[in-house]
Amino acid sequence: MFVLGLDPGLTAAGYGIIESHGTGFRAVAAGAITTAPDMPVALRLLEIHRDLSALIAEYQPTSAAIEQVFVNRNLQTATAVSRASGVALLALAQADLAVAEYSPSAVKMALCGYGNAPKEQMQRVVAMRLGLSVAPSPADAADALAVALCHAQHIPMRRAVEQNG
Repeated sequence: MFVLGLDPGLTAAGYGIIESHGTGFRAVAAGAITTAPDMPVALRLLEIHRDLSALIAEYQPTSAAIEQVFVNRNLQTATAVSRASGVALLALAQADLAVAEYSPSAVKMALCGYGNAPKEQMQRVVAMRLGLSVAPSPADAADALAVALCHAQHIPMRRAVEQNG
């Protein structure tokens, strides 16, 4: 089963695809869809949609998860990330993929056991869990792989709840 994880962003939208087999995981693909800051926002969103749709068509994930938009202080950044997140959700819906959403702290808790784990620790855990010799790069790709791992860990529990609920 291939699981797609997304870390939405307007300048760089991270993606990570893992294969879940039994109790293990393997990295299949990771990277970032980047757009030029000097392009009109509508064209940047279109580029994210096209590239993400192409990734979905190429890898045929069976499950997907996205990091929820986190609003801290910068409203302009939150708005840009929200727009990119909406476009990603649209591409996933068009591919008939059910989507789970996880907060950044939920992803950190699932992988590190601590909801405020620093980025460096998250990258080391992602590398370790996927058997990579170095932390994935760029950071957006590492974050997306973390979202995919978090979701892959939750899938068996979600299925059990659905069957018994």
